[in-house]
Amino acid sequence: MIENKTIVGSEEWVALPQLQIPAIKVRVDSGAKTSALHAVNITPFQRSNETWVTFDVFPIQNNGKKHIRCEARVVDKRIVKSSTGNREHRYLIRTSLHVNGSAWDIELTLTNRDSMGYRMLLGREAMIGRMLVDPESSFLLGELSDEDVENTYKLKTNSANGLKIGLLASNPDLYSNRRIIEAGERRGHDVQFLNIRQCYMKLDAKTPEIHYRGGKILNDLDAVIPRIRPAITYYGCSLAWQFGSLGIFCLNSAKAISQSRDKLFSLQLLLNNGIDIPTTGFANSPLDTNDLIKMVGGSPLIIKLLEGTQGKGVVLAETKKAAESVINAFKSLNAYILVQEFIKEANGKDIRCFVIDGKVVAAMQREAPPGEFRANMHMGGTASLVKITAAEKKMAIKATKAMGLQVAGVDIIRSSKGPLLLEVNSSPGLEGIEAATEKDIASLMIQAVERHLKYHSQG
Repeated sequence: MIENKTIVGSEEWVALPQLQIPAIKVRVDSGAKTSALHAVNITPFQRSNETWVTFDVFPIQNNGKKHIRCEARVVDKRIVKSSTGNREHRYLIRTSLHVNGSAWDIELTLTNRDSMGYRMLLGREAMIGRMLVDPESSFLLGELSDEDVENTYKLKTNSANGLKIGLLASNPDLYSNRRIIEAGERRGHDVQFLNIRQCYMKLDAKTPEIHYRGGKILNDLDAVIPRIRPAITYYGCSLAWQFGSLGIFCLNSAKAISQSRDKLFSLQLLLNNGIDIPTTGFANSPLDTNDLIKMVGGSPLIIKLLEGTQGKGVVLAETKKAAESVINAFKSLNAYILVQEFIKEANGKDIRCFVIDGKVVAAMQREAPPGEFRANMHMGGTASLVKITAAEKKMAIKATKAMGLQVAGVDIIRSSKGPLLLEVNSSPGLEGIEAATEKDIASLMIQAVERHLKYHSQG
């Protein structure tokens, strides 16, 4: 009967008291059959001839400081197909769900949902006979403020004996930055967001310092993770250099970031290390336009501004006349450009390899939207899981080392001549690759910091 059912919105607050979780925000999804709980460090053990699991839950979105150690009996182990199409073996448990004064048992699969945002998904099996979903509404059963959540969990903000890490970036709300902060806090570290524009430095032979707005001195940091936007590369790298000179470890040095941002020099570095790239031309005078076009195999060809980023300042010239017009227009503005052969057989696809400490930890294929030639996520492109070849893996690792980077996004295109390297990004985004691969890349970055500082987690 409809009158006996509770109407819920697309997101609600619920409780899982048997797991000691007093409040958790759930995504209500009638399109999903089974409910899922965000869990990490899942470890099976035997109790009375039955399989149980212990696992850690970080129940508060974008907060890695509060975690709850849970245990539950395993009901089943299932193969679940995720929203990205990946198949994953998951433990299934049964626990009590408390909603709006009512309680009933539900089944939950345990999985890492870091890239999904919500710490829990409530599927239709848990709602049958009890709930109706109004997808246009949220929190029909009551909203909890940040203060309510803090009081519910009695949060302690003091970090334990972890590292002091500065995230040197521009936007604290960016997905990648939120994930890195959360991953660091979850591993017991004190992670501070440092707005690049609010940092300033004292250059002095005896007492060099880096200050943050208001006069706070940052010399006591253990490590810095630079996430520098191209528009402020010069100042951001100056800060990274200063941190490094103070003996503070930087996950990507100022020199390495500067090299990767110089498009022409980075291509020269790659070639010098035996890494294949699309044939590229560079000239200063518009008088050499015709020979420049001929040098890269004629039209169609790609024209790139040296200062461009995230797909901006990149043009496909389909005819020789169009190429001449674009090149000469850029030259009249005294803009430095590269011209590059167009790899038609790539069909608007490229591969992004995420490299940390000399290992490819994840890879995705990006595909351009209809009508576009660039596989760019900022331009509406799509991403999917891809299996890379040994040659592509070797190329990504070699390119990262050539730049001197510890962390990099390496973009490779597949051509009839084999893999060709397009670009090495020193501040690669996490959102697309975490969603496509369902890997916790942010935690792998924090673990890289721990390795370099020889820090051993207490947890």
